[in-house]
Amino acid sequence: MTTTLDNAVTATETITVEKRTRRRRGVRVHFTQFKWLYLLLIPGIIYFVLFRYWPMFGAVIAFKDYVPFLGIAESPWVGFRHFEDFFASPDFPRLLANTLILALLSLLIAFPLTIIVALLLNEMRLMVLKRTVQTLIYIPHFLSWTVVASLTYLLFALDVGPLFQLINGMLGTDVNFLADPAWFRPIIVLQDIWKNTGWGTIIFLAALAGVDQAQYEAAIIDGAGRFQRVWHITLPSIMPTVVVMLVLQMGQVLNTGFEQIYLMTNSLNRSVADVFDTYVYFMGITQGSYSYSTAVGLFKAVVGVVLIFGANWLARRFNQTGIF
Repeated sequence: MTTTLDNAVTATETITVEKRTRRRRGVRVHFTQFKWLYLLLIPGIIYFVLFRYWPMFGAVIAFKDYVPFLGIAESPWVGFRHFEDFFASPDFPRLLANTLILALLSLLIAFPLTIIVALLLNEMRLMVLKRTVQTLIYIPHFLSWTVVASLTYLLFALDVGPLFQLINGMLGTDVNFLADPAWFRPIIVLQDIWKNTGWGTIIFLAALAGVDQAQYEAAIIDGAGRFQRVWHITLPSIMPTVVVMLVLQMGQVLNTGFEQIYLMTNSLNRSVADVFDTYVYFMGITQGSYSYSTAVGLFKAVVGVVLIFGANWLARRFNQTGIF
């Protein structure tokens, strides 16, 4: 009996060793076969290590009272004091409200509009017109936010701006759009739509190119109209891509974009223009509160990660494809 058990154990160990050897050999063969592809990864890995992961070490000053002359290591620990000060600050509710409102406007308006534009482009049959429209709506993406803000100031300039004169002439008002807090958010959303909508359609157009054309042919034979084909074939086919992009977008909810907001902020609209990104700049760079501003940035990053995991969980919960 003992001999039988010993033989079984020996056989099991032999099989385990053979599996490990086979797995190692398979990994070695895989790396040998695709060695040049892995070699191409090295510059990207170096970039992320040096400029993305290594700087994360500096986030430790969020838990310290950082003094530049002492350095990160010698600065005294204060724990969560900076986070407590931030949450207790009267600025926190205003910053959170301004950031969330801009983020929700982007999710509810700019994101669906990208999908709609992609669907409209996909329905164009005249290729010359389609490529022309695509080129025209792609161009704004390559303009910097400085150029976009300058164009906005020219168009809405007090008394002389073309859009200032047109809108006030139609409404019979005399509104200073660049200084009125009520117009700050619409202008920001319009800027975002004009600059990024065309570029955002690239991913959805790629997804639309993979839709099985046989489904459209069968739907046409069954008498389905164009809108019915879009609703019952196109949208379900690209839904996994839409969900993935939405999950990634959720991670950017608190990241409203520093440059755009900063360039459009002035003393008259600051009550609605201040967001986490600009607040980190003002507190960290202009006032030298490095630890406090790092705590604010770390809070924003942690919330973004939580939202990504939460949105991905919801996507998987409703039988949709997540990012992991």
